[in-house]
Amino acid sequence: MKKNLLIIVFLIALGFRVQAQEKWDLGIFVKTKENPIVKADSTLTFFCPVKKEIVKWQKADVFNPAAIVKEGKVYLFTRSEDNPKAILGGRTSRIGLAVSEDGIHFKNFKQPVLFPDNDEFNKYDYPGGCEDPRIVETAEGMYVIAYTSWNYKVPRLSIAISKDLFHWQKKGPALAKAYNGKFLDLASKSASIITKMVNNRPIVAKIKGKYWMYWGEQFVNLAWSDNLWDWNPLLDKNGELKKIMMTRPGKFDSDLTECGPPALMTDKGILLLYNGKNAVNENATSTLPKGTYSVGEVLFDLNDPEKIIQRTDAYILRPTLAHEMTGQYAAGTTFSEGLVYFKNKWFLYYGTADSFVGLAVSENK
Repeated sequence: MKKNLLIIVFLIALGFRVQAQEKWDLGIFVKTKENPIVKADSTLTFFCPVKKEIVKWQKADVFNPAAIVKEGKVYLFTRSEDNPKAILGGRTSRIGLAVSEDGIHFKNFKQPVLFPDNDEFNKYDYPGGCEDPRIVETAEGMYVIAYTSWNYKVPRLSIAISKDLFHWQKKGPALAKAYNGKFLDLASKSASIITKMVNNRPIVAKIKGKYWMYWGEQFVNLAWSDNLWDWNPLLDKNGELKKIMMTRPGKFDSDLTECGPPALMTDKGILLLYNGKNAVNENATSTLPKGTYSVGEVLFDLNDPEKIIQRTDAYILRPTLAHEMTGQYAAGTTFSEGLVYFKNKWFLYYGTADSFVGLAVSENK
């Protein structure tokens, strides 16, 4: 009898522990029946100021979206590629904009909103273009996009700001001024600026008087800023980038841990959705095809954004649909970049195989 009682107590305690672990995340994301929700549109044309010619800027593929809610509508910023004949990574990307009343059915605006131009940042943005945006809003109503500038040589995390979502002022590479330019020519990408919920909207937050962002793909680093465009990464005792989250052999993130949508402060901690890539060698997990991109979650301490409290052992979203395992990246991709709270639900927008835009929804409040 005593032994059985101990077992019951243990199981009850285990149940409470599992429930407590489950409460820190955003719930279960379910893919909508309308998938993919955005496809390439070869009818969209644009006069490229660099090439000085009309280009079909979204003819090839459209994927890896950022998202934000404004005036009751969802605005989607998409990485749009022009030349379907070019190989993976050999096209010019421009960031397009689409809008939706229901968060599912989108209408494209005809012109891209962020693209290579004849400006001081052309040496970073061209010919590869402006890729993989993440967007946040400040309490003052300013919008900030973190995107990848790609010149076919070095990918650089760059920043642009706007008051209206349509007209953007480029601020250049985010790490350009840090430590006397030490990291300007370092490969960098994928920034998740920390936000908090204000009136059901994620708004950029400050911690100890500064803005913070998680960024990186080989590992996750943390950086701070006073103005949202000049960022200072944290360094270790050797003066190199500090690795606050790394890959894990034998798990879905065995090859890469690439930051996803803007991070979110909750009562449990700072929640970051990220994109894990399965390795292609002996470090890979057998639960996914090698090279697959899937989505995971990690929770950092509110008072110490470097400290991991919880981290999912397995993916929360993976490629399951045919179009998520074909296209430019046939190994399979669900690559999250856009997260909004809309109609009392969490809408997670993701890229599929570098070809389309997908959507998964969680009803967790």
